[in-house]
Formats: sequence, C-alpha cells, structure tokens
Amino acid sequence: MRHFLYLMTMSMVMTNPEIRASHRYNVEEKKRKEMKFIMKLCGKVVRMLIALAKNNTSYEPIKVFTQAA
Repeated sequence: MRHFLYLMTMSMVMTNPEIRASHRYNVEEKKRKEMKFIMKLCGKVVRMLIALAKNNTSYEPIKVFTQAA
C-alpha cells in the first residue's frame, strides 16, 4: 500500500501545479532533501484524502497548500 501511495504522490508532484509548487519551494528554497519531503508529502496526501472523504467536500488547493496562494 505504501508503494502505491508513493507512486500516487510522485504522479501528483508531476501533474498537480499546487503540489509541484510546494515541492519546488521546499526542495529549492528551504534546501530540504527531496526524498524526505516526498515522504512528508505522502502523509499530507493521505490526511487530505481522509478529510475529503470524511467531510464529503471537494478539493480546494487554497486550503491544503498555502504556498499556492
């Protein structure tokens, strides 16, 4: 399951502009290690999916990724 979560997160980094901006900011500006941030992003994606399912709401990038604003 962790493997599929990792693949889903990597796909989101490549295609979703908000997540890509967050990834670029943390790796280039804050000088964080890329793999460490990917794993942190996996946790954030899981929490986001659980909250979306629990609250029956749609995805709003402004609420999830504050750097996208």
